[in-house]
Amino acid sequence: MPSFVLTLLLGSCLWATSLAALAEPVADVPTVAGISLYDAPALPDDFSHLPYANPDAPKGGEMRRAAQGSFDSTNPFILQGNPADGLNHVYDTLMEASADEPFTMYGLLAGGIRLDPDRHWMEIDLRSQARFHDGHPVTAEDVVFSFRLLRDEGQPFYRAYYADVDKIEALDDDTVRFEFSDNNSRELPLILGQLPVLPKHYWDSRDFAAPTLDKPLGSGPYAVESLSPGRRIVYQRVEDYWGRDLPINRGRHNIDRLVYDYYRDQTVALEAFKAGNLDLRRESSAKNWATAYDTPAHEAGFIKRMVVPDAQPAGMQAFVMNLRREKFQDRRVREALTLATDFDWLNEHLFYGAYEETDSYFESSEMEASGLPSDPERELLAPYRDRLPQEVFDTPLPAPRPEGLRARLKKALGLLRDAGYEIRDGALVNRETQQPLRLEFLLYDTQFERVTLPLIQNLERLGIKASLRVVDVNQFLTRQRNFDFDLILGSFPQSANPGNEQREFWTSDYADAPRSRNLIGLQNPAVDGLVDSLIRADSRQALDNAARALDRVLRWGFYVIPQWHLDGTRVALWDKFGYPQPFPEYTFDLSSWWVDPQRASRIEQRQRGER
Repeated sequence: MPSFVLTLLLGSCLWATSLAALAEPVADVPTVAGISLYDAPALPDDFSHLPYANPDAPKGGEMRRAAQGSFDSTNPFILQGNPADGLNHVYDTLMEASADEPFTMYGLLAGGIRLDPDRHWMEIDLRSQARFHDGHPVTAEDVVFSFRLLRDEGQPFYRAYYADVDKIEALDDDTVRFEFSDNNSRELPLILGQLPVLPKHYWDSRDFAAPTLDKPLGSGPYAVESLSPGRRIVYQRVEDYWGRDLPINRGRHNIDRLVYDYYRDQTVALEAFKAGNLDLRRESSAKNWATAYDTPAHEAGFIKRMVVPDAQPAGMQAFVMNLRREKFQDRRVREALTLATDFDWLNEHLFYGAYEETDSYFESSEMEASGLPSDPERELLAPYRDRLPQEVFDTPLPAPRPEGLRARLKKALGLLRDAGYEIRDGALVNRETQQPLRLEFLLYDTQFERVTLPLIQNLERLGIKASLRVVDVNQFLTRQRNFDFDLILGSFPQSANPGNEQREFWTSDYADAPRSRNLIGLQNPAVDGLVDSLIRADSRQALDNAARALDRVLRWGFYVIPQWHLDGTRVALWDKFGYPQPFPEYTFDLSSWWVDPQRASRIEQRQRGER
């Protein structure tokens, strides 16, 4: 994934002159078809198709999937509104990632890429045949316009992503040049490859910052065919898509219609799938996976289930504590709350033994901190020693915890007493303010009620007055964006190459930015500095060391109540699809799937017979 950092200010005219000299293009910089974070791309410049794509895949058919909640906008780039699912299908980016490599980007709109060996600048030659759906050519001016529009008026993470871009300019109609304020972020050129290019001639006469339900204009493989606000959106494959025969696209975008039907509740969506009204479903519930698919259609082989392996880090799913509220300011209180979860009981009684407990923000990867800090980690942590808990330096990870829930609750009560609380009439109250400790868990998915209620019961044993509120997904998103919660179900997904996105997850600049992903409200100079170190990493080992140091600080801060993970994606589907075997190693990529006409016909005949 990508990375964020504050743009460095030039200290003097002399330094500015020096940097400009470094940014001068080198005459012999080669033009290439792809770039990678550390190593060379796995594929040669003249590759014919991605190794996991089937260039002979048939075109046609449809894929129907469920979306949750509602939508009131077709602009996915702004703060306002709830955008519809699937809008990424409409827009081409400068480059496209390979799902079979950790972080490599190959040209999409970009027909050629020139990257300064010292990473001070990058130039991109656009493909002359690139067109928006209305026939207008995609130009360098569209790229410049899109970059500035997203950075200045888009969601906060764009500002973080592009913070180190010092200058962008169109050198001619087909060539755009990016100049970087420094070369500390190795992944910045790849992040810029993810830039969605918007049509300047379309947006010039429209208010970009306002939600809209107009059908958007893009240059991608699909266009919006129809929509019913809050209920359904349908995308139609563009027959004359300009990029259909490019090597990066050959064997991809095979399905004619992509349908997203909206459901308020996952239980209803599951029943719709089993009834044949949806074609594919990612299953998030271990209980459903174990019990809900025992149907005649499954027994007859019409419904298949599979777990698609995933080499990405598991990341952190958790109940997130909102540090903007006074009750969470004391680290001892936060640690006490983490001790109230009984994962072993949940896994045995509710999850059918399906999960592993999550400890790390970079779980299941080389970036996960363990044991005591290594010498390189200590060197990164040393400048912040006075700001960090001593355990960061002298206590091994995972953090030691008493065995058994009873012992953990006993330790938790001791921490709460040390933090100034005491039990009065069965309630935990602050000795100074005389106020009871009250907590509210905010959810939007009823499936999580059964895993939250046992935690609430354990907290009540400590005298904490905890409650659960389940709201519809739109209200949930509104409260999340406004940081109006005590504890919320959140996740911090990670890739094999974390970078600029870590700024928005953890750093002070995003603690109070509306709709940012710093759900915790972290404002910690040590975290800010470690995120910068991670982004500046110039080797795989340096990246791993920085991630481990950051992981230690986050874990010893006890900012979340960690949950659990599964190293793979559970997928249930009606058996009408073809897909690559083996699956690509790093990303679950539905764009390389296709509808098998014979199997689809067999399923349609069965479903017609049932009706």
